[in-house]
Amino acid sequence: MAAYNDELPPVPGLDKVSTSQPNLTTPPSQSVEALKDIVFGSTAGVLGKFVEYPFDTVKVRLQSQSHDPGVQRLRGPLDAFSAAFRSPEGPIVSLYRGISAPLLGAAIETSSLFFSYRVAQDMVVAVTPALRRQRDQNTGKVELPFSSLIACGAASGAFTSVLLTPIELIKCKMQVPVYSSDLGHAARSLPGPVELVRTIFRTQGLMGFWHGQMGTLIRETGGSAAWFGSYEGVKMLFREYDSSVAQITDVKVWQQMIAGAAAGMSYNFVFYPADTIKSRMQTSTNDAQGLKKMTFASTGRELWKEQGLKGFYRGCGITVFRAAPSSAIIFSIYEALRKYFG
Repeated sequence: MAAYNDELPPVPGLDKVSTSQPNLTTPPSQSVEALKDIVFGSTAGVLGKFVEYPFDTVKVRLQSQSHDPGVQRLRGPLDAFSAAFRSPEGPIVSLYRGISAPLLGAAIETSSLFFSYRVAQDMVVAVTPALRRQRDQNTGKVELPFSSLIACGAASGAFTSVLLTPIELIKCKMQVPVYSSDLGHAARSLPGPVELVRTIFRTQGLMGFWHGQMGTLIRETGGSAAWFGSYEGVKMLFREYDSSVAQITDVKVWQQMIAGAAAGMSYNFVFYPADTIKSRMQTSTNDAQGLKKMTFASTGRELWKEQGLKGFYRGCGITVFRAAPSSAIIFSIYEALRKYFG
């Protein structure tokens, strides 16, 4: 179990060690806590995105490439990286193409996940008499069951998916333009995010920005449950088997990073097929009639017919690989900011 503290600013799922004022009677303002989640989460998310973005670009290109006869295809991650280095625009531009939308997305996603995770824990305590009594008896501290932490993670992912889908739609279309020639090389000048927003709104209307929402919802709900659950679970193991760790907040930085790495790998592997279907939907044609027929289920069936089970996991290895350092950075930075700034 992880501890929750409604008097001092809680790190999601963790107990907060009392300061020199252990009997504070005025809880912190929820608006202040929300602002901290936004600032700290955004900072951690942006830094983590810079690390993982080239691998994400390769993943999307592998997921979305055509398997029509006669079309040249990427053979794997190394071939995709090689193609980027052969690109006329250069490897940096090719691999970081469209990063503006993902940076915004990373800031929104990470801050939203941490914020909604904390709010979900507040709600669990509020509706559970036993947890309320434990909180009242322990100066605001309460241990949430591991199952509750997983449920809170799922809730935070579901909430975040609604904010994330439009941003991921723009990101995927910039990473893999629908008129690209071969191996991700653009045939003409690429549209920017503003032009893509205009095109989507003109051809599909406002709801067009949530094309692929079902895939994002499944990925974020299940993935966030695995993300927070793995992080909390690994830290609990360190507390149980490392005598120097009396409380979860006492874990060392390297232990924290291992927990974050495990969280990232779990998040990306467990619900990867949903992300593959989402990427195929979001890199499809802009034709409104075609998109109406392209549902989550129909896209999944088409992928199964074309490539079988292997198609759902194309690019999974490189995704899991890049998720480890990215999530380790995100959790470590967020925890450090919470520790030093409250």
